[in-house]
This record gives sequence, structure tokens and C-alpha cells, in this order.
Amino acid sequence: MTPLQNHQTRVAIVGGGPVGVGLAITLAQRGIEVVVIEKYLEPQPVPKGQNLTQRTAEHFRRWGIERELYAAKTMAEDQKSIGMNSYGSLLSQYHHPWLQRGTVGEFYAAQNLRLPQYRTEQVLRDRLAELPSAVTLFEWSAEAITQSTDSASVEILSRANGERATVVADYIIGADGSTSIVRDAAAITQTRADHDRLMVLLVFRSKDFDDVMRQYPDAAFLNVMNPELEGYWQFFGRVDARETWFFHCPVDPSSTKETIDLGSILARAIGREIDFSVEYLGFWDLRFTLADTYRAGRVFIAGDAAHSHPPYGGYGINSGLEDARNLGWKLTAEIEGWSGEGLLDSYDAERRPVFASTRDGFIEKSIFSDRAFLEQFSPTKDLEAFEKAWGERAGATSSEVDRFEPNYEGSPLIGGIGTPSAIGSHRFEARAGHRLTPGVTALGVEVFGSLGSGFTLLTAPGQSAEQFESAAAQLRVPLTVIELDGTSAARYTQPLVLVRPDEYVAWAGANPDPAAILAKAIGR
Repeated sequence: MTPLQNHQTRVAIVGGGPVGVGLAITLAQRGIEVVVIEKYLEPQPVPKGQNLTQRTAEHFRRWGIERELYAAKTMAEDQKSIGMNSYGSLLSQYHHPWLQRGTVGEFYAAQNLRLPQYRTEQVLRDRLAELPSAVTLFEWSAEAITQSTDSASVEILSRANGERATVVADYIIGADGSTSIVRDAAAITQTRADHDRLMVLLVFRSKDFDDVMRQYPDAAFLNVMNPELEGYWQFFGRVDARETWFFHCPVDPSSTKETIDLGSILARAIGREIDFSVEYLGFWDLRFTLADTYRAGRVFIAGDAAHSHPPYGGYGINSGLEDARNLGWKLTAEIEGWSGEGLLDSYDAERRPVFASTRDGFIEKSIFSDRAFLEQFSPTKDLEAFEKAWGERAGATSSEVDRFEPNYEGSPLIGGIGTPSAIGSHRFEARAGHRLTPGVTALGVEVFGSLGSGFTLLTAPGQSAEQFESAAAQLRVPLTVIELDGTSAARYTQPLVLVRPDEYVAWAGANPDPAAILAKAIGR
């Protein structure tokens, strides 16, 4: 961009992290003009957002970067991505597997992986650079946001030389983190829940700790339940194959970089002292925030700008990337001229309740359930009762992974009596409001890789698609038709399955009214 030059585009995205760039890729793959405004030239080298789910890996497939992300792994090739939960310390005799996402792998078209966010960001940036309708302005920051009935604009400032410019767009997206200037400029309020805990984030290198971890070779991340911490976690995660780890836990609220005794804190969590060197040290307050709306006119927010929580289980980056896919196809439909008047509003209606239930049903629930367990059971108080309860916890470890199945039941685009939620169950059948599970076409190829960029109608053998094709043509809805093989059709249990551009099932059944079904699915 030349000095003081204005730039006109369809969509301007403030924030070039994974969510902003993922959204830009979604749009640019359809040829939508998009400008990304990112204040940093390079991804920030803090290892966060590492626990990437199978669903997130499906996004990577759709964006054409799955192979590149697996190649960017920092772990050893044979390193598994599973967790472990311990009582007291890592070296305690009491531990069990935790958050084993591989147990639901068969329900997805891609597999989970563990990768530091800065590696993910770089691969996403490289992919966006390949798409001709996308422009990225590195080292530019957003200074002010305004909007009118027919456009929105963002005033930007070059961090390199102080130049100023304006980007005018049909829509502005704030993917600029928890301190979002876009959210504030749009006067979007937040509901906040403070837990009054100061947390430390430490990135460290230690051969000693690597030696400790040899007894848990499959574990890539580990949680320590300490009775003194009232359910709040001491959490370790492997960053790479070169003895690098991150750690976070609650600390004394008066702690500073100069006064904190990291050696004692680590020794308490591990169960012995270790030699280590500090790569990074920072602090953050433990709180949850949720925007009261994800839309204000022509301004939308996504990712941490819309919702934030403590780093736990990778829910943040995975939720943010799902925001990007959901909003991306809806903006595309609006810009291409085939959306209904309610489609853009459905972004808030679908995504905000899902994060609320992620917060309540998984992240905060883990604090409260761990606290209740620690208050009730202790090996020093009643060993037999503790070991029985600990064994029951170990036996229930797969339930959290199975229950985390974000769905849009009851949304304005789906209908029904449910409510969009992160809580569901993994099943192969095609269910309206739920993500499509893997299948095979009549040609013997994978369904996921055959889906169109618009809507897709999956038909059981012998089922006609003519009525749907006619209705789609009248509504100008892009529709791809795929015939299933008999096994997949039986597994989906319905003869006709309509799939949205984000791989969620819009409708499944028989004897359809295609015009009404499609109209509802696009918000008319």
C-alpha cells in the first residue's frame, strides 16, 4: 500500500492470527476480495493453541494445508498427542489418561495434531499468500472503525514508518484478540467472569524434565491436581522434540518476574527438583469473557475478540477456527447474492451459545469438578475411598471427549427444539445441525474430499436429486450432488442429506420440500 492510499475491498479483517487468516482463506478460496490487517510482521513465538482437534484438521483439509501442517510438526514423528492427569504431582503413583481425542477419530475425516500456534500461523499465512483476491498488510494496526448503512471503514497506521491509510469494506471483522479495538469501536459489550487468580505461563528447556517424562512417553500434555489449588490446574505441555515445555499454574498475586520462585513451583508440580532454563515468562489473570453479541451492523467479531478463556485443552483456537468457517460461508453467500436476510445474524445465533456451553460444560466445569473431588477425597484421609473414586475418574476419561461435539440444533437455519451447544455425542448417522461424519461415494472416493464449495446434496442409491437441483437454481444456491455408496447411505440412515459449506448437516430425511429446506438453510 502506498502512502495515504485508500483501499476498497469486500471484507477487511483486523487481526492476522489463525482465526483472521483462516477466515480470509475461506473467503479468498471463493474469489472474495479480502484485506487482512496484522500488526506483527512475524508470528509471535509463544507456544499456545497447540491442541488441535480432528475438526480443526478438517478445516485445514478444506483450506488445502493439511499436509503442510503435519510437515510443520515440532514433535518427534512417533510422539502421540494424548494427555495425562495426576494427583499431587507428576511423580505420584496416581495418574490416568486424559483428553484422548483419538478415541473419536473414526468420526472425522482428519486426525488431531499438536502444533505450536506460531507454526500454524505461518502455514496459514503462506496459504493466504497464494490466493490472488487476498491482500495482507503486515505491520499495520487498526486505529479507528466507522460504519454506515452501506459500508464500513478502518483507519490504519503503519508501525514501520507512521503512514496512515483507510480501508473501506462491505464488512469489517475483528479477529484482533481479547483486547479487540474492533469490538470496542463497535460498542459490543462483554459479560466477564473473574476467578481472581494470577496465573504464570512459563516456557522452559530441561533435559532433567525430559528424563522425568520418559516414564510417560505417550503424554504430550499433563495436568496435576493439587489439593492446595482448589481445582485450578498445574499444566505441562510438550512444545517440541528438543526438551522444550510450557507450564502454567496459579501463583501468589504479588508475584513478578523478579520475585517468583519458579524452581520451587516446578518442583512442587513435578515431585522433584529439576535443572531448567527459562525461554519465556509471563502472567495473566484467570477469567472468562463472552461478547453479548457477535455482530453490530457491518462489524463482526470472531475468536478471542468474541470469547476468551484460560488456556485449557485447546478450546480457544479450535473454537475460533470454527467461528471463521461459520462466518466465512455466510459472508460469501451474502456477497455472492444468494443469502437470506437472516443468514448473517445466524452467525451469532449459532456460535455464541456453543462457546457459552464450552465454557460452562467443559472448562469451568473442570475447575468445579476437580475442586469437589479434592475436597471429598484424599489418600491420607481415606485411602480406600480415594482409590475407588480415582479409579472411577480414570474410567470416565473418554466421556469428555465424546461429549464435546459442537452442534447447531435449534438454530434459525436448522429448526427443531434444541439449542446450539458444544455438548452432544459422536454418532455416524446424519443429523440436522451436526457435523457430517465420513462416508464414501458411489465412485468409491471419500465424501469429505468430494464436497462442493457451496451446499452439497448426498443421495442414497436410486434417489433423485432433480427437485433439489431445480429449487437450488431458482434460489441461486450453489449445489453439488453426490451419490453415496450403499454402506454410507445406510450409515447416515437417511436417503437424502443436505450439507452446508461448513460440513454441517442442514437437513436429512425423505419426502422433502426442497425449496422450503434450502430457503431455511440460507436464512430466508
